Amino acid sequence: METIFSKILAREIPAEIVYEDEFTLAFKDIAPQAPVHVVVIPKAYVESVLSLTESDIELAGRVLFACGEVARILSVEKSGMRVVFNSGADGGQTVPHLHAHVLGGRPLAWPPG
Repeated sequence: METIFSKILAREIPAEIVYEDEFTLAFKDIAPQAPVHVVVIPKAYVESVLSLTESDIELAGRVLFACGEVARILSVEKSGMRVVFNSGADGGQTVPHLHAHVLGGRPLAWPPG
């Protein structure tokens, strides 16, 4: 499925890339909600957390690993950060491509506003 994320992966749309490996791409969010706000996506298409199957377990782990790498690269590993996966319309997912938001650089309240 073609999405804004697939266009970023194809380098058709520019993005400020923070981290990339064979399986994932991480880039700064265009509408940041915290001083550190990075989107981490798998290079393989999966629609959402709810679309993951048992065969996607390694891919899901690679996305989480990339979130930790982003935290280290952007120096929020000591102060802390939040990883958020939105899934489905009521969950706030606006792009139908599995992605995690890495947020940090300030105290984050719970529950979120």
